[in-house]
Amino acid sequence: MSTEKIIDVKLDEKSVVRRSADVEKERAIAIYDLLQENYFCPDGDVTGPYVLHLSIRENRLVFDIHNEKDGPLMETTLSVGPFRSIVKDYFTVCDSYYEAIKTSTPSQIEAIDMGRRGLHNEGADLLRDRLQDKGIAIDNDTARRLFTLVCVLHIRA
Repeated sequence: MSTEKIIDVKLDEKSVVRRSADVEKERAIAIYDLLQENYFCPDGDVTGPYVLHLSIRENRLVFDIHNEKDGPLMETTLSVGPFRSIVKDYFTVCDSYYEAIKTSTPSQIEAIDMGRRGLHNEGADLLRDRLQDKGIAIDNDTARRLFTLVCVLHIRA
């Protein structure tokens, strides 16, 4: 087994609000896909595989990285500020997408979905770049799945 991977993800349940079946489905798929295949490699003397605790604390996105026995190794934080606009736009487009599924033509749904995927890619790229600045290397698929989870953490009641 590769040591440069996440083997478990724990979302801060105080931050997570279960709003809809669609959101729950996206969260579950993101975690399942992430655990099936990912690349996660922090710099330094820490070795994996890793258990990742994700939360938002004091306007900071917290990556609390633990070893496979869930013992703490390191913590990295990112400001949520750079993500706010992308997450807000992503939520707006997702709402439009879920509504379109009910009533729109396939071509209209496809157009909205392209916008949704574009925003998702933009958020994933930002996350990958910001983590790289903090000494954590991730691949594109890992960035996309983690961005989905970052979006879930932004949902408030």
